Amino acid sequence: MSLAALLPFIVLIGAMILMTRSAKKKQQQAADMRNQMQPGSGVRTIGGMYATVKEVNEDTVLVDAGPGVELLFAKNAIGAVLTDDEYNRIVHGIEHDLKSDVVPDDASSLTETDEPSDDASSASDDKRIDLGKKDAADDATDEPAEVKADEAEPKKTHGESDAK
Repeated sequence: MSLAALLPFIVLIGAMILMTRSAKKKQQQAADMRNQMQPGSGVRTIGGMYATVKEVNEDTVLVDAGPGVELLFAKNAIGAVLTDDEYNRIVHGIEHDLKSDVVPDDASSLTETDEPSDDASSASDDKRIDLGKKDAADDATDEPAEVKADEAEPKKTHGESDAK
């Protein structure tokens, strides 16, 4: 057999080794995440339920899903261990103060003051900006006189006729 005939088999075996290696790596990361659970941690189960860990055993986890609701799950049923900020944001609706973390898009928010100013720049903000559109009054002057005369007659609607 030549090397060219064996090359597809070698590539196939190499791909299988890489795929199993990445799957094992993901399983190890999931196991490490589950081992980091401790009482008080917020978790999301694989079914999408959010709860707080109450007790961690070798193969099971006791979680508090609400007032008076304690549930026992297998450790493998825990999909993610959440940070405190993420758990509070999802479950309680408490948002982290992002204002201290956000960089403004422009410098205008850095230069604005809370006090109203009397200079001309603030007065110019109140003026209308011409976007090239015409007002109704401008449209009336641009129309020919014949169209205006036609508008004076009452319009006929469906079902109406002049016959009586």
